[in-house]
Amino acid sequence: MTDRWDPGTFKHRVDAVLRRFVAEEAGLFAAVDPLLGPVAEQLEAAVADGKRLRAAFCYWGWRAAGQPDSDALVRAAASMELVHAAAVVHDDLIDDSPLRHGRPTAHLALRAALRDHPDADGTARWLAMLVGDLLMSLAGQSFATCGLPAAYLARARPLWSVLARELIAGECLEILRTGAGPDTEASLKVIRYKTAKYTVEQPLLIGGVLAGAGGRLREGYSAYGLPLGEAFQLRDDLLGLFGAPEHTGKANTDDVRGRRPTALLAETWRLARAADRERLATLLGSGDLDADGLDAVREVMCRLGAPDRIEAMIGVRVTEALDALHALDVPAPATAALTALAHSATVRLS
Repeated sequence: MTDRWDPGTFKHRVDAVLRRFVAEEAGLFAAVDPLLGPVAEQLEAAVADGKRLRAAFCYWGWRAAGQPDSDALVRAAASMELVHAAAVVHDDLIDDSPLRHGRPTAHLALRAALRDHPDADGTARWLAMLVGDLLMSLAGQSFATCGLPAAYLARARPLWSVLARELIAGECLEILRTGAGPDTEASLKVIRYKTAKYTVEQPLLIGGVLAGAGGRLREGYSAYGLPLGEAFQLRDDLLGLFGAPEHTGKANTDDVRGRRPTALLAETWRLARAADRERLATLLGSGDLDADGLDAVREVMCRLGAPDRIEAMIGVRVTEALDALHALDVPAPATAALTALAHSATVRLS
């Protein structure tokens, strides 16, 4: 791979690593007993798609610290995608989401495979939980066996504990905040821990620490990565309600129906007066919000200017991230790549 950032080529490299590794592990898993076949299939399905942003941030955390291209580093970076796959399976299960990448989520796919089972729904959910657990375990295995020197891996190992702790803390906060009174600061804290850190900041730091990055560079990675990760999730919140499912591959009703603590909903509530709050409370309190109800929620949000507020928040965070990046003394190819990644992470349709 040359110094010129080519997202398509990089994605192809990461896809090849993930599919080879997970196919081998799924085969070993299914070999235990034929009954495990549908579960093994979901391991492979979990890594079949994705933009590979987390792997890219890990890779450029390494390259920005002055290290050359490395197949072993690409294998280490691919482990970030296994963390993401695990988080997605668990998140879809918690949220009871029906679609991911345009296909049934793991628990629904397993339910279909178990349709003759006396408790297909409950069993499928338990199995999906275990698929997510195994994917997280495989992430650690992939990282540990990537081929980088043991001393490099030892430097980065403590960051794995931080990554897991913060990711799970964010997921727990979302569960605990769901259905509570909308609060923008609380919502931002949820996305900071549930998504922003493991999407941008931690992959960058892991790549940098593997490369031997010093304290100032690591601080710069956090100054760039945290606001950019928040901008990424704020964009996701907008797409979650206003995006087209044929582009996002996900149902655009989950956040509203689940009354999740998004900044979009919190800003709508903050801007609303009594009549609109009463209207929103009625709509959101509906046990089964239909298409007309969702349109009514969108109408209130747009009339109050909440999506514009979220767009402004995204813009502020992207600017903050790029300012931090340009203050760093890193190789020009790394600056160019991380600038491009900032835009691809926050200006998107899916």
